Amino acid sequence: MHVAHLSLLDFRSYSEAELCLHPGVTTFVGPNGEGKTNLVEAVDYVATLASHRVATAAPLVRAGAERAVLRARIVRDGREALVEIELVPGGASRARVNRVPVSRAREVLGLLRTVLFSPEDLALVKGDPADRRRFLDGLLVTRAPRLAGVRADYDRVLRQRNSLLKTAAGARRSGRSDSTGQLRTLETLDAWDDHLARAGAELLGERLRLVAALGPLVAARYRDVAASAPAHRTEVTMTYAASMDLPEGGEEDASPDREALREALLAAVTARRADEIDRGLTLVGPHRDELRLGVGDLPARGYASHGESWSLALSLRLGAYDLLRADGDDPVLVLDDVFAELDQDRRDRLARSVMSAEQVLVTAAVPADVPGVLAGRRFDVLDGSVCCAE
Repeated sequence: MHVAHLSLLDFRSYSEAELCLHPGVTTFVGPNGEGKTNLVEAVDYVATLASHRVATAAPLVRAGAERAVLRARIVRDGREALVEIELVPGGASRARVNRVPVSRAREVLGLLRTVLFSPEDLALVKGDPADRRRFLDGLLVTRAPRLAGVRADYDRVLRQRNSLLKTAAGARRSGRSDSTGQLRTLETLDAWDDHLARAGAELLGERLRLVAALGPLVAARYRDVAASAPAHRTEVTMTYAASMDLPEGGEEDASPDREALREALLAAVTARRADEIDRGLTLVGPHRDELRLGVGDLPARGYASHGESWSLALSLRLGAYDLLRADGDDPVLVLDDVFAELDQDRRDRLARSVMSAEQVLVTAAVPADVPGVLAGRRFDVLDGSVCCAE
């Protein structure tokens, strides 16, 4: 799988850009702030419908423009597909595949797979649990695009349930609640509890299976990347910490029973109802879970050194790449300004480990940041223009 052509219209800093790309390594070189990351961000957006830098589409549209358009010609197993995405600030994205509009933009998910590693990925180790949940869910959707709908359903139910809890909490605090109103609220809450348990159980089950499959791959990648570290600091652990008691054996089971998870989640929500009404917030569910990472015998967050944190974040992404590759695809690997942050040993190890990828897109401030074994096609990015250097 690779991107053969990328076309941008009013995306980020580019009024227009046209790039012919090839399998192998392509490097975008230029000073910081010239638009290198914008190019690889566009490739990743076509694959994921999300930016690794911002949460909304508005910053992706060039200042003064009404919309941005991304077009990517994708080659997969010898067959080509043209994906077009239109971004409108404050509006829903629109998409076309081979010039034919699709009813929802997320229908393009799965046509292109990418794995992107960037400086922002330090948040996977040092950041809040939400960063690690986002990592898991993004990988889930990349592997099985239908799960985008499951995630959207869960978020919708969560918003509705939180709104109801806030209303109940406000009524309790103000003393406006009466027996009839309380009964109606509890009946409505029962219905949303069931919706939450059903959608949450499916999402939770998929996350548990993912962590079971991903953990050994991440551990192997870390041992390779950090091979020069002391032996007791080359082992990493991944543990999924749910916000409820899992069914017996669920944490170790690669295929937990969805009905058992639904019942456990429903029981946990019911047990916490009084606390939830007091706080006006849903306190149990996948949105409160955590992916715990460890280096050696200690938690990574707060204890891992800067170098260890970089190595672990990199291993998470490379483990994700290995998992997608095992599924039968060779995703496009994007390394955004990462070599400058690594020492020479880690640079060389990373370079050797990605040489076999079908397509690798690299950004760097200067050519010297990129190990020689990754020599390939190079684009110079300067003053808003992209020129092929070699």
